[in-house]
Amino acid sequence: MLFYFAPLEGLTNYTYRNTYSNFYKNVDKYFTPFLNSNIAGCLTKKSQREIDRGNNKILNLVPQLLTNNSNTFNLVSTKLNDLGYREINLNLGCPSSTVTSKGKGSGQLKDTDKLKVFFDEIFKNNRQDISVKTRIGFTDCSEMEALLPIFNDYPIKEVIVHPRVREDYYKGPINLDVFKDIVDESKNEVCYNGDLFTADQIKEFVLKFPTVNKVMLGRGLLANPGLVEEYKTGKSASLEVFRKFHDSLYNQYSEILYGDRNLLFKMKDYWTIWKLNIPENEKQIKKLHKSQDLISYHKAVDSILK
Repeated sequence: MLFYFAPLEGLTNYTYRNTYSNFYKNVDKYFTPFLNSNIAGCLTKKSQREIDRGNNKILNLVPQLLTNNSNTFNLVSTKLNDLGYREINLNLGCPSSTVTSKGKGSGQLKDTDKLKVFFDEIFKNNRQDISVKTRIGFTDCSEMEALLPIFNDYPIKEVIVHPRVREDYYKGPINLDVFKDIVDESKNEVCYNGDLFTADQIKEFVLKFPTVNKVMLGRGLLANPGLVEEYKTGKSASLEVFRKFHDSLYNQYSEILYGDRNLLFKMKDYWTIWKLNIPENEKQIKKLHKSQDLISYHKAVDSILK
């Protein structure tokens, strides 16, 4: 089984990825949060930092693009190719209304004719592998009946499927029936993404889909950085390793963020996710989120992780 780390905007940036990879060695591929560029293919400074080889210690990194303009895609992919990136991931799954209203992300799933023209243009002369992260439709899962034949017409490296429609966002049940149909009928390799938060859930998925050998983990792996290790070894992730990981991440951000408050708020962002894996310390985590300075923050962390 191969494990991918899904991109989460504002959280899985290069600082996090580098630090994570120093302590946890079981991720086979990382994806950047989607890169931002103008129509001429010029990336923002933030996106340039995300793909700068000097900022990325890991080699198994795939840049993700979010665009419905084939010319922009091709311009950016050329720049990425020059930097040595041999795979690009196209985001057809983002459910944000600010994205879909512009016909991007999962908004591209609404018009199959436009999507086919877009694919024609990006696959025509592209020198890199192109993978696609998608949902199973925009408003209804029946839309996949028209989408899958389009995916099958192109040499997609792998189709990463989140089995919800855009209208579900990240709530509601996962549609495993539609996912099974995709696995059975896809001409491209299929990777699963969605609601795997525990080692037991991963084991259950493997039993249901023994032919699927790739999963992308997002919130589950962020909440429990040792999740893959737990699945592979059957042992609970080490709290000692997590503490060292936390301290290293804190120190990395302390060097690049300006001011104590920015550092405090950044670490609180992570605890919003980390707390999902340690519910028994709810009282102490509330104290952490109420902390107004780094001294009280560290006291709360010590109480949670002692």
